Amino acid sequence: MTDTDALYDVRERTGDPAHASVDGVIELVLERAREPREDHQDAHFDEGMAAILDRYGADAVRTVIHRVLVEHYPFRTATVDLDMRNIDGVRIGTTAGWFLRELNAEQTS
Repeated sequence: MTDTDALYDVRERTGDPAHASVDGVIELVLERAREPREDHQDAHFDEGMAAILDRYGADAVRTVIHRVLVEHYPFRTATVDLDMRNIDGVRIGTTAGWFLRELNAEQTS
């Protein structure tokens, strides 16, 4: 791993209890997919995850998020063996990263 590789401040990877847990990120992704926010600047993330959740199911989405945030899989590789399009791994990973930042910001404020 190089110094430029992305690492996520998620509790399971850092061991820091101040960081959000991967389960918290997963639950937020699933919650917002089930009930997309209206009139929010990031509502497109919620709507995109709703479509992906309908297509692949919660277990596949959970697996991709865990692989990306904790196991350091690249977004596209995180879809391996899940019968999922690589671009959807990118969408899931991007959304999970945004929501992780949001949860960590909430914990520090």
